[in-house]
Amino acid sequence: MFSVFPAPKQPDALRQDVLASLVVFLVALPLCVGVAVASGVPAELGLITGIVGGLVVGALPGSTFQVSGPAAGLTVLVSEAVREFGLGMLGVIVLCTGLLQLALGLLRFGRWFRAISVSVVHGMLAGIGLVLFFGQLYTMAGVPQPRAGLDKIAGIPGLLGDVLDGGRAATACAVGAGTVAVLVLWPRLPARAHLVPAPLAAVALATAVTWATGTDVAHVTVQGLGGAIDLPEWGDFASLGVPVLGTVVTFALIASAETLFSAAAVDRMHDGPRTHYDKELLAQGAGNMLCGLLGALPMTAVIVRSSANVRAGARTALSRVLHGAWLLVFVVALPAAVGVIPLPALAGVLVHAGCKLIPFGEFAPLWRAHRGELVILAATAVAILATSMFEGVLLGILLAVVKSAWETSKVQVDVRDLTDGRILARLTGNATFLRLPRIMETLEALPKDRPIEIDLSELRHLDHACRTALESWAESHNDAGTEPVRLREAVG
Repeated sequence: MFSVFPAPKQPDALRQDVLASLVVFLVALPLCVGVAVASGVPAELGLITGIVGGLVVGALPGSTFQVSGPAAGLTVLVSEAVREFGLGMLGVIVLCTGLLQLALGLLRFGRWFRAISVSVVHGMLAGIGLVLFFGQLYTMAGVPQPRAGLDKIAGIPGLLGDVLDGGRAATACAVGAGTVAVLVLWPRLPARAHLVPAPLAAVALATAVTWATGTDVAHVTVQGLGGAIDLPEWGDFASLGVPVLGTVVTFALIASAETLFSAAAVDRMHDGPRTHYDKELLAQGAGNMLCGLLGALPMTAVIVRSSANVRAGARTALSRVLHGAWLLVFVVALPAAVGVIPLPALAGVLVHAGCKLIPFGEFAPLWRAHRGELVILAATAVAILATSMFEGVLLGILLAVVKSAWETSKVQVDVRDLTDGRILARLTGNATFLRLPRIMETLEALPKDRPIEIDLSELRHLDHACRTALESWAESHNDAGTEPVRLREAVG
């Protein structure tokens, strides 16, 4: 029997956890609503996921300070899934995602997520950020956004024209732009202002201004938790085909990777217990199963909320559990308060979040030292923007594997003239099919009227393609009636 959270060791630990939970609650509230709206689902579904992330995942072992809930990083994927399969299938997809995460946790796959190339992860976040940024620009202006990522970019001039023409689009854009301005400027204010989280301050100010001035903008639609919960039916599971299962795998891999990379980042922020990756994966799986049963959004650990939890002085896991309790109390006691939030303000929060997902700080160091990694990052981001999340991440992983194979298959061909008239070609390194053109060009340029010996004894690896090519070249060279070629000590 394990303890849900450790007992406070110091007299002020409980007070610190309660204060930290309130800070996380204030950060999570606008983000839960904003992510749901951007995903094309009722706002309540984002709040349900935040509640489950606090009360359920927060009480399970894995990470002490990491906070889970709906994430901007899954917004694009959820939106695509809802558009393709319908809102009724979302619960089934999220439930199956949780089951897959449980299986991965039980099989101890948690640690293997750390093997994913950092450039692919950064590219994934950048691609999500770009789709989120360009898509929410339309929502910020109260204009329907195009479906395809490239169409979102192509439509920007038309969107700009609508805003410049004035009217409701210009008003909505002003509210959203003001929200972004508050988010950008808030960290530069005196330390006392930081007691109020920037997202809450920005949304609250936008709400107050639109209410006080009677500004005509769209607002969040609220039905209450009871009306939003949509339990999956048995008939929905009959629709589980290859496309749906592919979406489930994508959900599970991306949510798990984002969670575990977030855990690694959060662990660097504090001196407390380290994250147990497999247990955290099990906790995420349990949370997503419950979210699926309730028909809510998928969850993942969120770095914004987690870092706010650590910086607010949380001592135990109690803070993240309490933040879920505050969300539940707020939604039950004050559901109408959500309905006064203007949509352009939430869009502004997500435009800002999209920009924060793009790792601008990585570009210059990668350009100076690891340009191949920068290519992978950019290719992954552009592919996500042009196609989909799944295809973009697959392309990034493929490029990372090819780059790694290319760099580890370095081979050196050293040609020397021996005193007895023979030519010695010594191969060192790793001879793979990727380096075969260079090897063959060097060998084919050797004189054909002298004995040739190819020394393979110092190769660390010789793959089947290279061995076959070398043997074929030696045979053809010998059959041509020229001086013979001998392979010395070929390795397996």
